Amino acid sequence: MADLKQTLANIAKAIVDTPDDVMVTIEEEEDSITLTLMVNPDDMGMVIGRHGKIAKAIRTLMKASAAGSGKKINVDIR
Repeated sequence: MADLKQTLANIAKAIVDTPDDVMVTIEEEEDSITLTLMVNPDDMGMVIGRHGKIAKAIRTLMKASAAGSGKKINVDIR
């Protein structure tokens, strides 16, 4: 699951102004994986996007990249 963590970090670092502040944690349970993306508060708007479109796209990409794992993927943005 380290590749999911790195994939999310790479996506976020490409979007934000301060990529050094991007941090991703992963919590794996029996049937689900929760990825928590933490960014600088000044970059929060860039990650969420207008009306949440970028956040939705990030979640969709992560679900597609984890399709083979058979687990439900949740992405929390903080």
